Formats: sequence, C-alpha cells, structure tokens
Amino acid sequence: MRIHILGICGTFMGGVAALAKAAGHQVSGSDTDVYPPMSTQLSRLGITVHEGYDANQLKPPPDYVVIGNALSRGNEAVEAVLDRGIPYTSGPRWLSEYVLRDRHVLAVAGTHGKTTTASMLAWILEATGRSPGFLIGGVPTDFDETARYGKSKYFVVEADEYDTAFFDKRAKFVHYRPQTLVLGNLEFDHADIYKDLDAILWQFHQLLRTIPKSGRIILNSADANLKVLLDMGCWSSTESFGIVENGDDWTAKFLDAGERRIHVSQRGGANAEASWLLGGSHNLENALAAIAAAKSAGVSLQEALQALSRFKGVKRRLERTATVSNIAIYDDFAHHPTAIQRTIAGLKKRYPGQRIVVALEPRSNTMKLGAHNDTLAASLDGANLVCMYRPSDVAADFDDSLSPLGERLHLHADYDELVADLAAEVQPGDQVVFMSNGGFGSARQNLTGALRNNR
Repeated sequence: MRIHILGICGTFMGGVAALAKAAGHQVSGSDTDVYPPMSTQLSRLGITVHEGYDANQLKPPPDYVVIGNALSRGNEAVEAVLDRGIPYTSGPRWLSEYVLRDRHVLAVAGTHGKTTTASMLAWILEATGRSPGFLIGGVPTDFDETARYGKSKYFVVEADEYDTAFFDKRAKFVHYRPQTLVLGNLEFDHADIYKDLDAILWQFHQLLRTIPKSGRIILNSADANLKVLLDMGCWSSTESFGIVENGDDWTAKFLDAGERRIHVSQRGGANAEASWLLGGSHNLENALAAIAAAKSAGVSLQEALQALSRFKGVKRRLERTATVSNIAIYDDFAHHPTAIQRTIAGLKKRYPGQRIVVALEPRSNTMKLGAHNDTLAASLDGANLVCMYRPSDVAADFDDSLSPLGERLHLHADYDELVADLAAEVQPGDQVVFMSNGGFGSARQNLTGALRNNR
C-alpha cells in the first residue's frame, strides 16, 4: 500500500511513518518544519519528505493519506484529499487498525513523564528478551529511534491526550485500547484544545472506559486529580505506586544523597536495589511506574531493576550535550511549570552549590495563551539566572507575571542576543539547561560553539 503522511515530521507522525515502513508499505510525507531528531530518522529510513502542503504531492493519488492533527481545513493538501475522494485517516486510528490490533498494548498517559516512562518500559521489555514494539514521543538513547514494529505481542505506546485530527476531536489515546495503562499524573494543559481541567478529565474518563475488566491500571497515588478520575468510573483492577510510604502496591526510595542508588519494593512481594544513571524524584516515579507495568508482561522486579540500571535516558530529557570549560550544557523538553520545577530541583540536588542557569523558550500554545502565568515564575525560582526568549505573540500580562524573578530574569526578543548574554554570564561550574519543546533557534548549539571558540 502507498501511504502519504501529512505532517510527517511531528514525533508521533514520524513514528507512524517508521511503523508503516517496517510493515512493508511504501511511505512518503510532507511537512513545513523539519529538524532533528525526526528529520534524521526519516532520512535514515529512506522516506521521502516533501516540503510544504501543495496539492501536487498527491499526484498520482496514494492509496491512503494519514493526516496529522496539526493540519486543518483550508490546508491545500487537506482540501485536495477531500475534493478528490482520496481515502484518509488519522495517525492514531491507523496505528490502532494496522499495528495495535491483537497485541498486548501497554499505554503510558498523564501530563508529565510519559516519554521517559514509556522509554523505560520499552527498554525493560527489550532487555528481558521480549522484543516489544513501541511508539514514543522522543528518542530513547538505548534505541536511537522513536518507533519500532517489534517481534512480539507487546507494544508500548506513549498515549497523549491531544486531539486526534481536525475530523476527530477525541483524544488520541482513546484509539489504543490498552490492556495495561499507566497514569502518572494529571494537570491542566493544552489550553488551545481544552477549556479547563474538567474537559481533560472527561477525555481520560473515556480512556478508562476502553480498558477491559481483565486489564490493569497503574496509577500514582499522590496525584489528587487521578483520584477524581477514578471516582468518575473505573471497571478494571488498579495498582498504586508512590515514593512516599503510603501503603502503595509499589514503592521506591533513594539510598544515597546523590540519588545514585535506588530501592524498589512490591507490597507483599519482592524488593530489590540497584545503581542507576538517572536522578530526581520524578524519574524515580517514572521508573516505579515502568517496573509495575512490566510486571503485566511477566517481568519480575529483579529483572526490571537490573534492566533499568543500564537505562541511558531519553534525548532532550535533561540530555547533557556538551561540557565546555567546566560549564555543563543540557537539552530539556520541559515546557510546563511542573516539569520546569522538577528539572531545576533535580539539578540542584545532584550538583549542590553550583549555579543553575535556565534558558527558556515559551513555545507551547498553552504558555503563550497565559494559562501558566500564575505558576511559571515560581517554577523558575530555583534558578540562579533565567535567560528567556520572549515570543511576540505571548499574552499581554506575560511580562508582569515574571516580575517575582527580579534581576535574575533576562528577557530577549532575539535568539542571537540571548546567546550573547549567556556567553557573557556563564561561569565554570554552571549547569546550563535549555528548555523548549522546539528547536530554540539553535541557541544551545550556538552557545556551545561560542564557548568553545572562547576557551
């Protein structure tokens, strides 16, 4: 089958392209914003990417067009698909029908930590010989790809709540029908799609309706919104996890101040400990959720923890990309106040006494609309210096909301000016983290080059 994917360079749609290619289909696609890691992955797979959305790319017509959720009516290629009667579908529905059917789906949902938890889970299954398929919204370092078809019945999917397509406003995850579901946390997000938290809860409630009675839901007991969700209706068995002693089915703790060694236990069952390469309480929660989910695929606690001790992390999730003159530079996907605060807290704990310098690009529609104005400044309070790129289309009261940061905040409307400011401000020993869910104008790469030239 010849498949053409509109919006192919999004992480999810690029993963769909990889799976379609692995399944033996002829795959092409188009997009307007192409940058690594997805551009690299598609090139490596030999998938042709057309620049832009002109209608000519649909001649001759493909057998199927898969339309990404970033596209809407009025797009030239979308209009051509409709006018010419070319069969089309959404990415989540294609995934459900052509990849997930008849497989044991392990879905990871929630506001934060989905990519890391799904990557951990896929790695545990891989390291224990289960050869899973997966589709993840990032690049696990141990796999160096966002998607794999797999050789077994197990498939791990990062299940986000963003809408499916312009013709299907349900959340993506309602298409996946998982047997094992991880719920890490739940907060208000995607303000461009949902008007409030209740609207998001309703979508998650639809997800719970799809879990079979024989299925398993693994949830963070510390999250109050998840308790509200369960009260709306739950028809499957549940297991709780937490890093604070609260009678949970799965618990974990750090065994040293540097968070280099962890201990995990299952209520009434096994317990084990191991060294690992990560840090931070949020990652410990992610690990605990992955271990609990892996149990549904027959992986013992000891096996799972041994696998996690070798887990290298995920690209763009506090990924250390360079060290120049004892200045550490990181790339991080954090774009929500909770994630920002957790990243800063983790760095402060791992590198006590050293300055934390944050470069932030408020790129998400939610942040630009001002939905996080009440919490953004507080989430950055642990940083010693914040250099922020200020988009021209942020909410009117954006600047005022950041006033609590005082002189620690440096606002810039130009990427080059931001880099120049950072280059002048950073000192040996600093931990410099770039936070963005986009390319950040190559600011991180440019700072790295500038520091090397000045060394």
